[in-house]
Amino acid sequence: MSKRVSYKSGIFLAIFAVLISPIVASAATQSGTTTVNAVVSSTITLTTNPTVTINLQPTSSAVLSSVSDTVQVSTNSANGYYLTLADGDTTTTLANGADTLAAHAGTFASPTAMATNTWGYRIVGQGGFGGTAYSAETNSTSSSSTWAGIASSASPQTVKTTATTASNDPTVVWYAVKIDSTKPTGTYTDTVTYTATTNS
Repeated sequence: MSKRVSYKSGIFLAIFAVLISPIVASAATQSGTTTVNAVVSSTITLTTNPTVTINLQPTSSAVLSSVSDTVQVSTNSANGYYLTLADGDTTTTLANGADTLAAHAGTFASPTAMATNTWGYRIVGQGGFGGTAYSAETNSTSSSSTWAGIASSASPQTVKTTATTASNDPTVVWYAVKIDSTKPTGTYTDTVTYTATTNS
């Protein structure tokens, strides 16, 4: 009897061993990559004062008065921006009806002392203006400051160029009028256009 038990036991273990043998299956694997590009476009904003007013009180001698305007530019362009300045149209005079004040003959590259009954601008540290600080003048009869005449809208003058991003980057633009008592009273008006463009 013990032989039978022993034999049966051996068969059972053999069958169990077969039943628990693992089933081996093969697997296939494939991989790939994707590059993600985030393309950031350039943006630019410009702010300035809507109006600047120059007050003059002419005497028997011509007088010069000046005021400043501040242009602020912000851009995310890694190459910076350039700023242009021009008259709002191709007529560069300040006008009070039929009465006018011509644009001064000095240029951005070669500014000169203001001629009587003309108007102009200056930007310290840019063009031919040099880096000497400038303060407002009021009815000066002996001004030696130098000025440029405004460019026509047909050929804007580049007045500043940068090479990196900017946040409220300021450019101070001074405007002046030199006038004598031959000009009638009134408000002489013109429009100036600033344009900021990102560098490519």
